[in-house]
Amino acid sequence: MLDNVHHLTNHRRPGPGRPRREEIDARNAELLDHALALFLDHGFERTTIEGIAASVGMAKRTVYARYRDKEGLFKAALQRAIDDWAVPVERFRALESDDVEHCLQDIARLLVANLLSSRGLRLMRLVNCESYHLPEIGRYAYQRGTQRTIVYLADLFRRRWAGGGFDADEAEDAAAAFLNLVVGGPARTTAMGIGLLDADLDRQTRFRVRTFIRGAFPFVAARQDALV
Repeated sequence: MLDNVHHLTNHRRPGPGRPRREEIDARNAELLDHALALFLDHGFERTTIEGIAASVGMAKRTVYARYRDKEGLFKAALQRAIDDWAVPVERFRALESDDVEHCLQDIARLLVANLLSSRGLRLMRLVNCESYHLPEIGRYAYQRGTQRTIVYLADLFRRRWAGGGFDADEAEDAAAAFLNLVVGGPARTTAMGIGLLDADLDRQTRFRVRTFIRGAFPFVAARQDALV
């Protein structure tokens, strides 16, 4: 888990000329937005507190009062960005249906689109680049994104298609396999600089979902084949 960040904690009634809590929060959000943009553009090493402070029109001493150092600011900005970017479980639940293939196709498209968005790609590249010297960044991204999705999918498999006979560990293994097959493929291809046309991406997603179903839910695949 990321280190706790330092926030202003003065709860006294603001006097004349004293900024209100809402103003402080708004300025802090602006600081984190500007910091993230610079970290995304230049990476951790080449981004400076001086540059961040200048971009937001804030004194360096104010930045240091809120965040002890550049690492603390980086973690806070990235944590906020990851939380905003990760797909909420409620969006997955809205796609649920009794049709296994239709449901998983919709979930796969949502995950792939989120990952391959310009925001998602830049964020994941930054996380991957900086995790070697700040491993807690990678762990946080995994916990807030991949791990939550695995927990949701494992629960979905047990709730909707219990005929697969999954126990708790097997359901999580199936969920991890789904993500590796359906989302990991496009992610690796894009990371190598190979762009995919929307039609090709959709065709590959549909094929991968069907392949997953035939491996993880053979009873479902057999029923669908019987209907053809």
